Amino acid sequence: MVADAKAAKRAEELRGAINHHAHRYHILDDPEVADAEYDELVRELVELEAAHPSLVTADSPTQRIGPPPSALFAPVAHPSPMWSLENAFDFSELTAWGKRVERILGSTCDYYCELKIDGSAVNLVYSRGTLRTAATRGDGRIGEDITANVRVIRAIPNTLKGDDVPDELEVRGEIFIPLAEFEKLNEQITSTGARPFANARNSGAGSLRQKDASVTAGRNLELICHGMGRVSGKRFRRHSEQMQFLADLGLTVRTENRPLENLEEVQEFCRHWEAHRHDLGFEVDGVVVKVDELSKRDELGYTAKSPRWAIAFKFAPEEKTTVLRDIVVNVGRTGAVTPFAILEPVQLSGATVSQATLHNADEVQRKDIRIGDTVLVRRAGEVIPQVMAPVPSKRTGKERKFVMPSKCPTCRTPLFRKEGEAVWRCPNDECPSRGVEALFHFGSRSAMDIEGLGYKTVIALRDMGFAADPGDVYALARDQLLQLPLFADKKADQLLAAIAASRTRGLARLLVALGIRDVGPPTARRLAHEFASIEKIAIASQEQLQDVQDVGPVVAERIFEFFRSERNQAILRKLEDAGVVMTEARSSFSDGHLSGKTFVLTGGLEAFTREEAQQSIEAAGGKVTSSVSKKTDYVVAGENPGSKLARAQELGVATLDEKGFQALIHPNP
Repeated sequence: MVADAKAAKRAEELRGAINHHAHRYHILDDPEVADAEYDELVRELVELEAAHPSLVTADSPTQRIGPPPSALFAPVAHPSPMWSLENAFDFSELTAWGKRVERILGSTCDYYCELKIDGSAVNLVYSRGTLRTAATRGDGRIGEDITANVRVIRAIPNTLKGDDVPDELEVRGEIFIPLAEFEKLNEQITSTGARPFANARNSGAGSLRQKDASVTAGRNLELICHGMGRVSGKRFRRHSEQMQFLADLGLTVRTENRPLENLEEVQEFCRHWEAHRHDLGFEVDGVVVKVDELSKRDELGYTAKSPRWAIAFKFAPEEKTTVLRDIVVNVGRTGAVTPFAILEPVQLSGATVSQATLHNADEVQRKDIRIGDTVLVRRAGEVIPQVMAPVPSKRTGKERKFVMPSKCPTCRTPLFRKEGEAVWRCPNDECPSRGVEALFHFGSRSAMDIEGLGYKTVIALRDMGFAADPGDVYALARDQLLQLPLFADKKADQLLAAIAASRTRGLARLLVALGIRDVGPPTARRLAHEFASIEKIAIASQEQLQDVQDVGPVVAERIFEFFRSERNQAILRKLEDAGVVMTEARSSFSDGHLSGKTFVLTGGLEAFTREEAQQSIEAAGGKVTSSVSKKTDYVVAGENPGSKLARAQELGVATLDEKGFQALIHPNP
């Protein structure tokens, strides 16, 4: 009985916590925990109630679809219920759901997979093709009337198109704010001194639930449809047919969504979009898997809160809350002094995160992030983890505001900030921290690509006095390397071989490696194309540098000043004496047959890395951009292309597979 009492107490704690967080999330649009942490609480309660059925109560969060509607908007009843979904957090749970579905049906079935948009669920009711009401999901039966706000969202048609419009149609979807619009919105909000939204989902929900519809109108919200409720005068066999019908009526249905034949294909779809979730331009947190055939859905039916014929496969969490223990600063190779957070370690996207960037001092102040705060931390793909926002409701009064140091923490040189810039800098070229970062950057993959010249090795080389700057790298001797920690014969020989191989990387890679501020690979390739040697770049005037494509006055000044520095001139002499190639053959950078053409790359290519494909295009005179527009000439689509391919098809932009791309790059004589 002790175990039952303990279980009952924990169930009561979980119900209280879930109700509290649901209210903050759905009603206040101001959550205190990340979605993944909320899901963990719900999952624990589900498992606890399954083990102890006597603990299930009628008002348990596991027995209802969502919270009741708030008092801000008038209640509106949905013509048919809006159900919530069960979640699967790994492939074993997804497979178990699929096997259970097929066991109930007594046969296999087809599935339909949809991107799970992290937005606000909405129910639209059209009468004779005209939008009559729009409502939030609420508790699944009664939602909030947001019709006035939805009418001003340009992405949602007030009148459906076509000749086959039903008399009555109930449309289900998610309203959200694209990431680009989210960034603009936060900039506008913070310019007024207000606290920014923590993430896109909160800003979208907050924008939708405005008393003043003109505020909603200015937020550029979008809708993606994922289902139907009631529909009069039409019969469908499959969900996929319903989605095509909605698209024909002028409603937005994502082209990434598709019918699939078996669970293996479903898992592959989930794997692909978990890897490519950041290609989309809006937040997705999983994939919704549905039985496609509507008659089989009728056989499967519903539980108290969820359809048995659908499940949400949740991606690994990228956001969680944790405690910010301290804020310290790092000095980069250009002297930029950047604050970063020391965190209570937290698991995100399969990695333990204990540090996160805070960008700059103004950003810390803008977001009102304090030492000791509970904060929302995000780790998106391979991007450096970042602190998104504090959770003010968790404050105890002991938190401390961050004060930017006035001197470099390494060399004690007074910091300065140029007018119009957000970043504080250490101006000391001899600063030890700047030296470490410069050496590490010199050997990085996009620069001279010296495998083995990592942070620990660079720090050891500087501490031993063997390498003060990039020019010293090529003078390293084997006996010096053998004095470094964890270096033996094989490791020393491998590093020396990598250093020797890097001598012939060419002018463009060398320009990147030198760390000239704002000179990345594209600019470096343009400079190499125009001047062909580092000697000619070094003596060029600022006006001549500005003649290079994409080099403006600020970058031209930085390049010009770099080559006027006696320290940098000394480094270049060391590199020249070491036999480092400082030229580039002009013939490899001709204007070429693709001059004036703009390309976008998506998906993986077999014969090219992404960088090699870009270099091939630029060598033939073309240009590579990151997003598809009407100005794009070609989209090169490799294996597992992202949404850029769909966007190209929408705009009528020409697409190339790898074979077609190779034929275009290397045309037959």
